[in-house]
Amino acid sequence: MRLDHSFTVPATPDEAWKLFQDLRRVAPCMPGATLDTLDGDAFTGRVKVKVGAVQMSYRGEGTVTRDEAGRSMILDLSGSEMRGAGTAAARVVAGLAADPAGTLVRVRTELDITGRPAQFGRGIMAEVGDRIVQQFAARLEELLRAPDRSTTTGGTSTTPLRAAAESDAVDLGAAVLPVLLRKAAVPAAAVVVAVVLVGALRRRSR
Repeated sequence: MRLDHSFTVPATPDEAWKLFQDLRRVAPCMPGATLDTLDGDAFTGRVKVKVGAVQMSYRGEGTVTRDEAGRSMILDLSGSEMRGAGTAAARVVAGLAADPAGTLVRVRTELDITGRPAQFGRGIMAEVGDRIVQQFAARLEELLRAPDRSTTTGGTSTTPLRAAAESDAVDLGAAVLPVLLRKAAVPAAAVVVAVVLVGALRRRSR
């Protein structure tokens, strides 16, 4: 499944590129995500998602490949449910370009997912992705406007990075429900029309 998204951040491409290379600061901006370890270009982490009363937690790992000249990066991710048989794998390609509002970020995701979330089609997954990207962009903007409080040094850390502040589960139900209702609106309207027509025909037959 391929998903395409874009958003802008209020920073120059150089400033945005510098921030995007710092996974310690960027990872907490992703709803539901917790970065556990970072070792060079490899990392491990968890993602919590919630649909109604059902909560799913994924544990996984990934690598990042950067293209300094093109201001782009590739994230190769894989994970599995901590309590379930579901799996997820993704290749995320993010590119930065100058924009009148600051920097335009284009994100292309190739997603392969199994288990309970796989029941949702591409349309719903795209809408869910849109909402998550909007939250991510808003948190990035807050981060760019705030002073840099990073105190880490060096490029390698294999200890938990957010042990004291676990990320809340991202609620997919809030994003999925409106889509499901819209998809159900046409069939429901058709049923109502059919009932009205049948009632009218019965009255005429009398």
